[in-house]
Amino acid sequence: MAAVAMDISASASASTSISVDLYPTQDDLPYEEEILREPFKLKGWWRYLVARSNSPFKKRSVIYERAIKALPGSYKLWHAYLRERLDAVRHLPISHHSYSSLNNTFERALVTMHKMPRVWIMYLTSLTEQRLLTRARRAFDRALRALPVTQHDRIWPAYLALVGLPGVPVETAFRVYRRYLLFDPSHVEEFIQFLLASGRWQEAADRLASVLNDDSFHSIKGKTRHQLWLELCDLLTRHATEVAGLKVDPIIRGGIRKFTDEVGRLWTSLADYYVRRGLYEKARDIFEEGLTTVITVRDFSVIFEAYAQFEQSALTAKLETAEEDSDSEVDDGEDEKGGKDGVAKLAKKFLDGFWLNDDDDTDLRLARFERLFDRRPELLNSVLLRQNPHNVEQWHRRVKLFEGDPARQASTYVEAVKTVDPMKAVGKPHTLWVAFARMYENHNRLDSAEEIFKKATQVNYKTVDHLASVWCEWAELELRHKNFQKALELMRQATAEPSVEIKRRAAADGNEPVQMKLHKSLKLWSFYVDLEESLGTLESTRAVYERILDLRIATPQIILNYAFFLEEHKYFEDAFKVYERGVKIFKYPHVRDIWVTYLSKFVKRYGKAKLERARELFEHAVDQAPAEEVKPLYLQYAKLEEDYGLAKRAMNVYDQAVKAVPDNEKLSMYEIYIARAAEIFGVPKTRQIYEQAIESGLPHNDVKTMSTKYAELERSLGEIDRARALYIFAAGYADPRSDPNFWKKWKDFEIQHGNEDTFRDMLRISRTVSANYSQTHFILPEYLMQKDQKLNIEEAVDTLKRAGVPEDEMAALERQLAPAASAILPAKDSGRMVNFISAGAEPQPDGGRNLVANKEDIELPEESESDDENIEIAQKDVPAAVFGDLAQQATQDQGKKYAATEDTEDNSRLGALERIKRQRRQ
Repeated sequence: MAAVAMDISASASASTSISVDLYPTQDDLPYEEEILREPFKLKGWWRYLVARSNSPFKKRSVIYERAIKALPGSYKLWHAYLRERLDAVRHLPISHHSYSSLNNTFERALVTMHKMPRVWIMYLTSLTEQRLLTRARRAFDRALRALPVTQHDRIWPAYLALVGLPGVPVETAFRVYRRYLLFDPSHVEEFIQFLLASGRWQEAADRLASVLNDDSFHSIKGKTRHQLWLELCDLLTRHATEVAGLKVDPIIRGGIRKFTDEVGRLWTSLADYYVRRGLYEKARDIFEEGLTTVITVRDFSVIFEAYAQFEQSALTAKLETAEEDSDSEVDDGEDEKGGKDGVAKLAKKFLDGFWLNDDDDTDLRLARFERLFDRRPELLNSVLLRQNPHNVEQWHRRVKLFEGDPARQASTYVEAVKTVDPMKAVGKPHTLWVAFARMYENHNRLDSAEEIFKKATQVNYKTVDHLASVWCEWAELELRHKNFQKALELMRQATAEPSVEIKRRAAADGNEPVQMKLHKSLKLWSFYVDLEESLGTLESTRAVYERILDLRIATPQIILNYAFFLEEHKYFEDAFKVYERGVKIFKYPHVRDIWVTYLSKFVKRYGKAKLERARELFEHAVDQAPAEEVKPLYLQYAKLEEDYGLAKRAMNVYDQAVKAVPDNEKLSMYEIYIARAAEIFGVPKTRQIYEQAIESGLPHNDVKTMSTKYAELERSLGEIDRARALYIFAAGYADPRSDPNFWKKWKDFEIQHGNEDTFRDMLRISRTVSANYSQTHFILPEYLMQKDQKLNIEEAVDTLKRAGVPEDEMAALERQLAPAASAILPAKDSGRMVNFISAGAEPQPDGGRNLVANKEDIELPEESESDDENIEIAQKDVPAAVFGDLAQQATQDQGKKYAATEDTEDNSRLGALERIKRQRRQ
């Protein structure tokens, strides 16, 4: 009330000093009359203020004061007045006297506006900007008391901003935050941040612990309980001496058990806590415990690096302290040289340092630091074994770490074979037993090695192969030490079939060990039979092989080895019986090697002596073999017939082979068939084979290849027409765009043996085949057809020129073909549109059109009926080797053939000359 009185007195004194220009003017009279008539209506006052919005603030303040005096409960007037007062002092320094008047105005407004939060916020913000901390704090408290609790959330942010300003006492801010938490406990994280920034570690730790103990707490900043827990651990460890009342060790250990992804960091934090408290030995124990309990390499690396840094820091500090002490001792020694007791004191210090001085532990710390790095591989291996104690490879690596220390190696092997469960092992667990026994063997402790192998054979492994490997290693141990009979005895013991009683007992238990299946291990029997072949007798070895066959565990290689063994001892018939048993036991493809070996051995042994039996074997073999495996058997069968049988039967075998092999091998089989037929019966015999191959349904490429080879054969025999017919037949399987080699061969053939007509027929067939292979068929424009025709004529002329035809004959041919070329596109039709095909109307010279038939066939020059006009190409001689046994007869008839050929060539030349003369006369 005192402030209100002061403000009234100030306004009264101000009214006495108002200048004349603040009085109402002539323009104000309408508004003044209105407010005189109705002074308690807001509308008149507000219209007056709006009309004088451009007037000076002093004049408007007079109007505001008069209006507020008439209407003290108007929020609209107070809010507008206070805003204008704030704008008026905004550019003034906070020490200006206008701020005092502004604060008095706010106080007057709050007399009636104390329930309006906006007025409070304006007032409190102004006090905060003026840095009137005490007055602002009291105003905040008044606002919280005046406003309802539902509107306190509008006041508290500004209140917290006030106590966060520099210069505000920490205790004041602390009390304000505690009151704020009573209003909204969810903002405890802001309080904790304030406590951490203020250095109140104890209160921050207590608050964090209470938050973590509250299961219903949810962070408004999005932090997880894991993050809050790590913050608490960091707080406890970094400020170990400032925080009391909390059990740090149980808290951090609880986090280690609960949050497994930050184990290394938590162990390091716990050790750091004891380091900061000066408990170095306890910190060292924590580091050791962490290294021996973590199960990930990442956590191990974090702890080991922190541990190494701790040891290095301790060693460095000790070395620095020792240097300082040595300097101080030197100074003291120089001072004591002049006294009588100097020597005695130095001697006493030397003796104390040599015998009884426990403070100088530099060497111990250095040795401890080096020992830590020496133990790192072992500690890291322990981490990997804690991840999976059944990892066999890691146990082997651990043993290698103790190389040179047999006692540690033996203890590691003992721990390994006790820890590793064969059913869960990663790797081969039997290798641990084998390596354990080999270690004793290397130290000449054969009795201990045999005892280990004996225990190893009683272990229930996951697979029979592991147990068989143990027995084989045991036998090899005995072999290395020349105990051959004991090795054989071990193999007999291992391969012995369990008794019926033992099988019944194992079946009753429901868990059949691998020892019950050991007698069927092929690996064990293979090793046993090798020992018998090397150390045993013929009868014992055969007994082992027979036992393998009886157990039905033999492989094709076992069959072959057994047969070879019998052959070495001259038991050939017994070996063949073994082959017979093998081909009955196995199927294709496993029996292939047995059949091939059996047949080759039989043929080599008996040859022609037992030909019928060999034929039966081959027939049986090819009947059993699938199409993919039958080719080598047929070739072997045909070789038998060629060497010891009849050539006709060999051809029959080849004939059967080409029908039995799959399609992808028929071509190669026909080639072999043709080659052998040509060698035995001569080349003419191969004609029917070629025809059979072409008609047998070969793939298209193979038909084309076979036809080409057949054509080459006919050409070599002088059958040009037959060769050309074969080329024409094969052309249907050769696309000119994708197979130019075939057409090149045919082209070379026509150049050497053909004439103009045959060459043009080849080109025509090429176009036809190309059109058939095209995916899209379309009619070429006439100008392209004309161009193609001209190119074909030119190509034919060039071809005949290269073939050796005289130039005069070529000129005659050009003149003969010229009318045909000109008939394709007359000069008078040169103006026709491209891509237009006539429907039968031909233009006339006088401009009319004449309907004629559309001739689709291309008119070619008429062939001469006389044979004299055909160009004969010289024929090659047929080699004598082609005819086989008919070579002599071919030699005798060769002279006659040459004579006939010369007559033909002479007639051809005469005919060409007569034709040229006739053309010139025309």
